Amino acid sequence: MSVSLTEAAQSATSPARDIRSTTLANGLLVLTEQMPHMRSVSMGVWVDSGSRDETAELNGISHFIEHMVFKGTTTRTAQQFAREVDGIGGNLDAFTGKETVCFNIKVLDENYGAALDLLSDLVLHPTFAAEDIAREQGVILEEIKMDEDNPDYLVHELFSQKFWKGDALGRPILGTVATVSSFDQATVLNAYADRFTSANMVFTAAGNIDHDRFVAAVEQHFASLAASYGAKPARTPAPTAYPHITLRNKKSLQQVQLCLAMPSLAVADPRRYTAYLLNTIFGSGMSSRLFQAIREERGLAYSIYSEMNPFRDTGSIAVYAGCAVDRTREVLDLTLAEMARVKAELVTDEELTRAKNQLKGNMVLGLESSSARMSSLARQQMYFGRFFSVDDITAEVERVSREDVQELARELFQPEKLALTLLGNLGSMKVERSTLVC
Repeated sequence: MSVSLTEAAQSATSPARDIRSTTLANGLLVLTEQMPHMRSVSMGVWVDSGSRDETAELNGISHFIEHMVFKGTTTRTAQQFAREVDGIGGNLDAFTGKETVCFNIKVLDENYGAALDLLSDLVLHPTFAAEDIAREQGVILEEIKMDEDNPDYLVHELFSQKFWKGDALGRPILGTVATVSSFDQATVLNAYADRFTSANMVFTAAGNIDHDRFVAAVEQHFASLAASYGAKPARTPAPTAYPHITLRNKKSLQQVQLCLAMPSLAVADPRRYTAYLLNTIFGSGMSSRLFQAIREERGLAYSIYSEMNPFRDTGSIAVYAGCAVDRTREVLDLTLAEMARVKAELVTDEELTRAKNQLKGNMVLGLESSSARMSSLARQQMYFGRFFSVDDITAEVERVSREDVQELARELFQPEKLALTLLGNLGSMKVERSTLVC
C-alpha cells in the first residue's frame, strides 16, 4: 500500500456496524463494512452522477455507457467476462438512475480477489469499440420501444416529462431514439472521461472482508486512475415542479393508468421520516388507507399505491393506480378524499404505531444482506456524508408525532400543486382542475 494513503476510520454509533473509510492517493474513497458472520462479499463502484446530470443532447449517455462497459475491455472479451463471473459463482450487475450509476458484484468471500479484478477491469478499461457502439445502439433502441409498450413505464414517463418540464430530471434515463442514435465513439469516450473520475466515484464493499487488505487490493487495481480531487460534473439547480393535467389516449389498453402527484421533500430533508410515515399510512402497503378504501372495500383497482421519489434537492410523492375507464373518476375522487382526510384529521395512534413498526421493519430487514449494506454505504456517503446506525434511524422514526404527519400532509397535499396523468382508452374523458380538490 502506498504510504501516501490517508485514512480516516469511521466509527458507527451502533456497535453492530463496523464501517471504515480510506481515501486513496488519487482521491478515490473506499468504504467497507465488515460482516464476519457472512460468507459473501458485495462490492460496488458508484458514479455520483446520472441521467439528470446530462445535457439534452446527451440524454441517455449514462445508461449507454453502463451497457458499453460490458462489451469488452483491453484484456477481456464480453464472453470471457461472462465465463469468469460464472466460474466464481458471482452475480455481476449494473444500473443507471437519475443521480447515480452503479457497477456491482457479489461473490463468496473466498473469491473476492477475483471479483475485484473483474469489477475493476470492467470499470477502468472498457474499449468502446465503434462496432460495439453501433450494435448496442440497436439494442437500446429496442429497449426504448419495449418500455414505450409498457403502460406502467409510459405513465411514469409522461408524468415526469411534464412535471419536471424542461429539466433533465424529467427526461428518460434511457434517452430518446434521436439522442441514442447520435452517439458515436468520441461522444462516449468524452462522457466516460468526464464522469468516471476518482472524485466522482465511491468504491464500497460489505461482507466477510478485512478493510486494510481490501484497500490495498483496490489501490493496486485503481492506481492507474488519475487524481481528480474535487472535480465533479456541474450540478444543475433544483428544477421547478409544474402542476399539469395530461390525458393520453391509447386505445389498445384495457385499463386506465393513473398517476396523481405533487412535489415532496429532498432525500436528506430533516422531515424525511415524517414523509415516509405519511406515505406508509396513506398509500404504501396492504393496510394503507388507499389500498383499503379503493381495493378492499370497493374493488375498484387491483394495483393502487403511493410512493416517495426523493432526489438530492427535490422530490415527489405520487399515487399510481390501474382501473377500468368507467371507474377512473371514482378512483380519483376517493384518492383526493383520502388526501383531504389526512389533512383534516389526525391519524390514529394505532395507524401511526403500525406505520412506525412497518417502516422500522422494512429498514432493518433491508440491511440483512451484504449487497444491501454495500448499497447503503454508498447512498449514505453520497447524500449525507455520514452513516446512520439502526438505532439512529429507529430513534428518528419514533420521534414523529401525529401532529407532525398532519402538518406535513397539509404542506404537501395542496390542490394547486397536483399533477394528474391519465393513460388509456379515454374516449372523450375530460378532467377540470377545479375538480381536483383535496
